[in-house]
Amino acid sequence: MTTPAPPAGPIRKKWFLREPSPTAEARLFCLPYSGCGASMYRRWPASVDGVEICPVQLPGRENRMREPAYATYESMADDLAEALLPHLDRPYALFGHCGSALAAYETAVRLAQRGHPAPARLFVSSEVAPQDGPYGRFLEMTDGELADELRELVAELGGTLEPTLLDLYLGVLRKDVDMNKRYRVPEPVRLPSPVTAIGWSEDSGIPASLMKGWSACGDTSFALLEGGHYRFIDAPDELLSLLTSGLRPA
Repeated sequence: MTTPAPPAGPIRKKWFLREPSPTAEARLFCLPYSGCGASMYRRWPASVDGVEICPVQLPGRENRMREPAYATYESMADDLAEALLPHLDRPYALFGHCGSALAAYETAVRLAQRGHPAPARLFVSSEVAPQDGPYGRFLEMTDGELADELRELVAELGGTLEPTLLDLYLGVLRKDVDMNKRYRVPEPVRLPSPVTAIGWSEDSGIPASLMKGWSACGDTSFALLEGGHYRFIDAPDELLSLLTSGLRPA
């Protein structure tokens, strides 16, 4: 199927901190965690065994802070599916952790429904299936509790959250949490792409046992990796191997 012409350059480039390489043999598109932007993947390598790692930048954060954030995963997926089109000319996969797993799923749904190239695999980490939510400890947190969570997340990323920036980042996280709370899918669309649901052994927020519902969303396999909710930030070798194994050139 012929891929439609891409949108204008400046608009398209906003979705990536670095434009995907035209020489990549395969691509892994990584959506940012709630409250974060694409730079949260700065510890991840640019590529693994020929698979390019492509962090996605969303409106309402970092260099796109002046743009309005999305209110629903569905509206986000509508635009993201179109923005990815110029880069779906080779094998690719989607990865999302926690709330961004739901955005990745909705993007895969849009791509399938519009007849565009489907991902080789959808990877969802630390999130219940669409029909089993909303669920998660963030959903009922006060702003004070979310602020504490932000400080912990920034510490995991190796930084310190300046008090003058707290309100700004808290606003981003609150919008993402509210988006999750609004997301309700009684009957999920079953994807043509296989799904890998990734749980973490020390994740008390989303225990791996709660992720079984992803089987309703496609041909699903399950993986349990060592670590807690934020372990993925460090790009552990076992995670990268799992994410790229089906995309590596023969």
